[in-house]
Amino acid sequence: MMTQQDSLARRNVFVLVASQAILGAQLPMIFIIAGLAGQSLAPNPCWATLPISAMVIGSMLTATPISAFMAKFGRRAGFIVGTLGGTLGAAIGALGLHMGSFSLFVLGAFFSGIYMSAQGFYRFAAADTASDAFRPKAISWVMAGGLLSAIVGPELVKLTNDLMVVPFLGTYLTVIALNFFGIFLFGLLNIPKPPAPVLGSDQGRSRAELIRTPAIAVAVIVATVSYALMNLVMTSSPLAVVGCGYAKSDAANVVMGHVLAMYAPSFVTGHIIARFGAEKVMAVGLVILAAAGAVAMAGVDLMNFFTALILLGIGWNFGFIGATTMLTAAIQPNERGRMQGLNDLIVFGGVTVASFSSGGLMNCSGGSVQAGWQAVNMAMLPFLVLAGGALIWLVLRPKETR
Repeated sequence: MMTQQDSLARRNVFVLVASQAILGAQLPMIFIIAGLAGQSLAPNPCWATLPISAMVIGSMLTATPISAFMAKFGRRAGFIVGTLGGTLGAAIGALGLHMGSFSLFVLGAFFSGIYMSAQGFYRFAAADTASDAFRPKAISWVMAGGLLSAIVGPELVKLTNDLMVVPFLGTYLTVIALNFFGIFLFGLLNIPKPPAPVLGSDQGRSRAELIRTPAIAVAVIVATVSYALMNLVMTSSPLAVVGCGYAKSDAANVVMGHVLAMYAPSFVTGHIIARFGAEKVMAVGLVILAAAGAVAMAGVDLMNFFTALILLGIGWNFGFIGATTMLTAAIQPNERGRMQGLNDLIVFGGVTVASFSSGGLMNCSGGSVQAGWQAVNMAMLPFLVLAGGALIWLVLRPKETR
């Protein structure tokens, strides 16, 4: 039975789903073209994915400040700051493309990371006004909003990448328009500001105490590994597809299939978590990520790329949503600001390392595109072992000590 609390939560989920679908389209757009544009602008091909790495660094560095900003001024204000960052990043990126400046292009990507960071809090915002029973579904539905962005983003790339004399310039101008629309969309969001802390009241656990809590520590590890490995492989996939002789449209289609697979399961992931528990869903996610690496290493036919990237998206969905659900259940409302920011700082720190590694492994490992692609996927193994080991350790602990 739907409570009055969940009636408000459903309204907010609707706004967040729309935001994920429309504003979120800019991320697949940038991921598709940033590496290809970087390859043409960079003085060294090993730096081709540096713009994507810069965007992830921007997200990592702003996660904690945005979380603290939201804790003080509310979710709506924080999300509007994110759209302004996305607008600024796209404008600088467009200027870099127009001037043929790699450094300006990278700087624009860094500011786009502000939007990426703010978008990461959509899932937490969905849980803010939801009851315990509705929370996994709210998180899952908001993540499902990315399904439309998976279709809209690549299609917009196809329509706009050659629209102007300078390749990809039209795409970046389109990203600016998407961010402007987001400012009006967030006016519909209704999440109460958190109450100001009262002197002498219980402020909850410190960051050190939170991160030492077993369930929180494992949630952070699995979220970081799931997101970092997804980024590692996805960042290199357009370069690998084009490098193996396929068209740019094929690369866009592969990324579209991947992003669809990232978000399509979200329609049921929340229900699966509610029935079987976050730990089992996270474990299945890690197994699927391993299967993605195995398929990618089996060959470079277009079907291998499609299958591997689809499995990569599904594995990310199960691992990341399961970890997010476990984290939100393990913290109190007065701990959200510090722990959610710390979580995303760690997660995007891992994604930053993965982004930097992706370009080097892809372009500078071995003497061929195929050798680079093999190296990218082989690098997944030790981190999957780490996350799987941490999850097993948690499950084997007595419930009262988790």
